[in-house]
This record gives sequence, structure tokens and C-alpha cells, in this order.
Amino acid sequence: MKLSTRLATAAAMLAAGALAFTGCSGPSGADGAGSIDTSGELSGTIKFQSWSLKNEKFTPYFEDLIAAFEKEHPKVTVDWLDQPGDGYQDKVLSQANSNSLPDVVNLPPDIAYPLVAAGKLVDLAAADDSLEKVYVPGAWASYSYPGIEGVYGLPWYLGTDLNWWNGAALTQYGVDTAALPTTNEKLIALAEQVGEASGGQMPLLSSMPTIDLFASSDVEIIDNDGRFVFNTDRAAAIVGDFAAAYQAGAIPAEALTGDYGGNADMFKQGKVAYTTAGSGFAGDLQRDAPTIRESVIASPRIGAAPLFVQGVSVSNDSKNKPAALAFATYLTNTENQVAFAQLALGFMPGTVDGSADAASLSESVTDPLQKEAMEIVSESMKTARILTPFQWTGAMKTYMDQQLALALKGELDPKEALDKIVGYANDNLVEY
Repeated sequence: MKLSTRLATAAAMLAAGALAFTGCSGPSGADGAGSIDTSGELSGTIKFQSWSLKNEKFTPYFEDLIAAFEKEHPKVTVDWLDQPGDGYQDKVLSQANSNSLPDVVNLPPDIAYPLVAAGKLVDLAAADDSLEKVYVPGAWASYSYPGIEGVYGLPWYLGTDLNWWNGAALTQYGVDTAALPTTNEKLIALAEQVGEASGGQMPLLSSMPTIDLFASSDVEIIDNDGRFVFNTDRAAAIVGDFAAAYQAGAIPAEALTGDYGGNADMFKQGKVAYTTAGSGFAGDLQRDAPTIRESVIASPRIGAAPLFVQGVSVSNDSKNKPAALAFATYLTNTENQVAFAQLALGFMPGTVDGSADAASLSESVTDPLQKEAMEIVSESMKTARILTPFQWTGAMKTYMDQQLALALKGELDPKEALDKIVGYANDNLVEY
């Protein structure tokens, strides 16, 4: 599975039914949580599991990293396992159910949650209270869960989005590209302006409102009791603005249907003048749309920047927690994270020092647009946060898209659409 695909989907791949653990009675956190001393001599064998990273590009990196760790701790052996991209969550849950979860395992926050609820992961905040200050705050916080004390993952590599604008298309329709929108309200107003000026031939937007958009606009998505509450007047106004933009030709009709292929693809095809994507999009444009790329402008994401997180957790069933925690912290230290991010361009280290050092991350990059994008992402990491709660499922998104499509076409009142969406979501919450 490509890294970009994984980070984009990890925030919303919670599924129902098969994910429940046998004997799980609800959120409890790790049993026996407490300090883990890694300062003494370490020994024994531990298993480390990554997610679709054993390949020509990354295998040498992991082999060297493991060899260096074993040299530092000569009585420790690290067995590296790698699972395919497809079916990873089911595999992890099967391992946990059979008490065979590897000592150190690659988990995004949403896949980690059912394991945390079943007491299968170590509380890393309790294991070592010095760790919190090492990692990007929003990423560290993403491994804490409502009603459960503790933090259950070390942020490893991170992603976020930024804005990409088709400068030539915008200039053609009278837009001052030196004064691009910095709020969602101004973005929608510009979308209507360009839609009208182009006669609907150059839409600016290519998607309906999303949970991320509501959250980045300071709409409360879910309350402390775990209930969805985003059916507010503020969210209804956003939907109403999108409906007006759609009527003005600012959103293509295919964005409202199942045939929608994605705003980034439409941008590369020259069908829309704006999209959001990670910093690696600069390379995608060079490969797929070099003519459009010539005038492309990158800028920080409007509102709160979304945070996509991959991390590593320590199994609470591990028989060798000191060695496991030592390896997890070694894998995710700044030096090793920066080296990883230099291979995986477009992603940022999960440590504060690593994500702030855009120069080190891009030292081998010669493309000015790629460098600029990486600098924007580095700055965004200071405040980026998870916008889509782990309780939000694919089925909920599908239902939301159906209702919002009706609202944008004027067939359903925006507030009524949101009431239906929130009702459906709360009726279909996944519990463990």
C-alpha cells in the first residue's frame, strides 16, 4: 500500500462487527500500566511489525536501523515482520485476539483504538513520562482516547495537506493570485466568482463539505460523551454556502455522485482550479500535469491543518517490554525519523525537532516547488491536529455524502440534512 494512500485512509477505516475482541467488556486501557525501565542491559528477542514497508525502497533502511540497534544492544535480536497493505486491520485484530501481537507494531490511531479498549497496548505516557515532549503535540494527543487514561502510540511519520491553485486558470478569470483566500468563507466566495466568470467551465471546488472541513472551521464534531454534534447552525451555513456555489457552477456535478474520482485528479486534468494535497503532490504534477504545474501556487491549508498519523505501539502482552520500548523509541527518534522522511518525500517526522527541520528533510531536493511545499508542511505541523474522529466510519461518510448531495442540489434543507446525518451516525456508533 502506498504511503499516501495509507495515511489518507487510516483516519477512516474503522469497520463494524468483526473488529470486536472476544471477552472485551469496554474501554479499559492497558492493564498493569506503569514505568518501564530501559536503562539497564537489554536482552532477548522482540518482534517488530511494519505495514507494507518491506520493499526495494525501504528494506535497506530498516535493515540498517535494526543492525544499528542490535549493535547498541548486542544481547537483543529484532525480528522484522511486514504485513501487506490490504487487510492490515483484520490481521492486527486477529493477532491481538490470539495473543500473538508483535512486541512493537505499526498502528495509526484509529486501528490502535480497539486494542487500547481491550487493554492490549502499553500506556507509553506512564511507561516513560519524558516521551511527551519529544513528539509533535497533535500527533502525541492522537493516541489518547475519550474515557481512557494514557497515550498508546509514538508518532512515527506524519502527513498533512496544503492548498494547490492553478494560477493560470485563476488569472484568466480575473483573480488576483497574490491575494488568495485564507478563510473558508472567502474560498467559497471566490469559487462563486470563478464559477460565474467561467460560465461553469472552471469550477474552483471539487468536493462537498466534509467532517474535516467542519472541524477546520471550528465546528464541534463530537462531544465528550462520544456523540456526534455537528448539526449546528454554523455547519448548516457552510452547507448553504456550498449549495449556492454549486448553483453558480463552482462545483462540478460529478462531485455529487459515485462517479467522483477525487479533487486532486480533477485538478491534474485541468477540470478544477483548486485542490488540497500533501507536499508530494509537486512530484505528481511534474509527472502527470507538467503544463498545469508551470503556474501552480502552493499555500497553507485554510483553517486547521489536518493531521494524518502513523505510529508504533508496544504490546501489553509483550514478555520483553524494556527491549520493546527501547526499540520503539529508537525507531522513532529524530535522527531515524528524518532519515525515513528523506526517503518518503512528502511526509514529516513525528518528533518536534524532526518536523521543524525542513532544511534537513529537503536537502537532496532540487525542485523549488517541492521545497516550498515541504516548508509549508513543516510550519503547519506546529498546529496540525486530527480532524476526523476515529468513531467516524466509511458507512457514515457514504450516508453523509448522499444527504449533502441532496442539500447542494436544493432538494433538502441544509440543517435537515445535518440532523439526518448526525442521527444516522449516532445510531451506528461502533462500540467495543
